[in-house]
Amino acid sequence: MIGLGTYAFFWQHSDQVPEPLSLVDALEATRALGIELFQICDYAPLESMSDAELTDAAAAARDLGIAIELGTKGIEPDRLARFLGLAGVFDARLVRSMLYSPDTRPTIAQAEEWLRTALPAYEAAGVDLALETYEQLATADLVGLVERIDSPRLGICLDPANVVARLELPRDCVEATAPHVKNVHVKDFAFARQAGWVGFTYGGAPMGEGLHDYPHLLETVRPRERGVNEIVEHWLSWQGDAETTVRTEREWTRRTIEYLRSTT
Repeated sequence: MIGLGTYAFFWQHSDQVPEPLSLVDALEATRALGIELFQICDYAPLESMSDAELTDAAAAARDLGIAIELGTKGIEPDRLARFLGLAGVFDARLVRSMLYSPDTRPTIAQAEEWLRTALPAYEAAGVDLALETYEQLATADLVGLVERIDSPRLGICLDPANVVARLELPRDCVEATAPHVKNVHVKDFAFARQAGWVGFTYGGAPMGEGLHDYPHLLETVRPRERGVNEIVEHWLSWQGDAETTVRTEREWTRRTIEYLRSTT
């Protein structure tokens, strides 16, 4: 299923625009685009909402016919337990996370211990935990960790754009993680020469115009055959003013949805 994530509304949620969208606003915008899945990922207000606010947000999602996935950073057992509880509130079947949080940087051995502590509750609840590929951890180490734990509820959130920053190739990342992928983050990416031709900037691109070989990902991972959701997000830099930035963000979202719907 195609879904949108909070990173598709990065600037629209931010205090850089005159009227930032609330979570419910983003859900309504998602439904207006004909999308029935939303990933609340790294969305700071989620963790400070009251029980009543969480219940209201979950009810709004249900009323709109939108399924929810959740995302956080870190795998401390307390954090994962907290997000499993939030998954219950939102009827979410997947929580995406990363090994490192802003406050913790476990070794692989510590990460394995923490995950083994947290996963029985996820298994009992029927909720998947998907660990994202990113530049702070070698893809081989992430795959090895998932394979050693060997839980049916533990897998990988595939974002091959991230690993370029540790000089890994996106195609290699896709192929290494394919058997374990439970979630895909969809965005295109490209290098652009900086002014004066002194180096490059690595950032987002409109879907289909960058370096991402998405047909290769579809062929290798087979997300649609396997029921793996594809979550739209962007790396969109500030476009000089709020109006242009929001308009571009919305256009990139529309374009990515059209791209995904056109591919088989």
